[in-house]
Amino acid sequence: MSHGSARLTVHGRRLIVKRHQAGWPQAHIAAAMGVSRKCVKTWIDRYAAEGETGLITRSSRPHTMPTRTSDETEARVLAARAEHRDGPDVLGPKVGVAPRTVSRILRRHQMPHLCVLDPTTGEVIRASKQTAVRYERERPGELVHMDVKKLGRIPDGGGWRAHGRGNVVRNRTHGPGYDYVHSLIDDHSRLAYSEILTDEKGPSCAGFLERAIVYFAAHGITRIERLITDNAWAYRYALREVCTAHGIVQKFIKPHCPWQNGKAERLNRTLTTEWAYRQVFTTNTERTAALAPWLNHYNTERRHSALGGKPPISRLPPT
Repeated sequence: MSHGSARLTVHGRRLIVKRHQAGWPQAHIAAAMGVSRKCVKTWIDRYAAEGETGLITRSSRPHTMPTRTSDETEARVLAARAEHRDGPDVLGPKVGVAPRTVSRILRRHQMPHLCVLDPTTGEVIRASKQTAVRYERERPGELVHMDVKKLGRIPDGGGWRAHGRGNVVRNRTHGPGYDYVHSLIDDHSRLAYSEILTDEKGPSCAGFLERAIVYFAAHGITRIERLITDNAWAYRYALREVCTAHGIVQKFIKPHCPWQNGKAERLNRTLTTEWAYRQVFTTNTERTAALAPWLNHYNTERRHSALGGKPPISRLPPT
């Protein structure tokens, strides 16, 4: 198929050949077709050498690419992707290849995007819709996002992720219950703070916000100007006193529009893929203990594509 700006298609090239066979001068053919004489001669010569096959559109890709990434490097990139399930910005430094090169290698081998993979097994599970509308506040503390992620607790000895779905008997009446991961993330720097609590009721949310404010202050964000949440009762009514005491203006998303709290929602997904389901835990205590080290890694080491490949701590003043 010809590109959108091409003057000739296969049919136009065939017409050039027919007019040449009819005795038209090449200059007259070029004028009639709106192309150069060199173009006319090229297609006439190619038809004489190859016949109808010579008129088919060919790829403009060069026959040789001396600077192309070696097969060994591509194999290392693909193996690292399968093992770590990270994006180009994270895989690049691990394998010593530019992130853009990693991206091209993944596309060349038709590797699916991370958003459609199961975080534990790496198998394709679904498609994902993304939005191109992005925004970012100008300074730390100007806006923070808050949300809760509900996770099923892990029974002692491990759940179905450790033993398989068919090998675990679920007790729906007296099951292990749920953990509630409360999170607060800064819109500008992406600094995040999370805690695992036993519920998502008003007092728990208010206490978490108080501790999160202290955590942010210890990392250089001494004042939070605005807080945005969904419309849960605990957020709409139980946080009033805390926000008033600290001079925080509460904002609420439009009902049924979770993407307006997108940075908190994205943090929830990162929590599940890189902490909660990244490895198989055999006890709930083991998973709980792994949150704080991961959170420290997230804030001080993990590369963020939205921050130019740098961690959140890089956007905060020294403390």
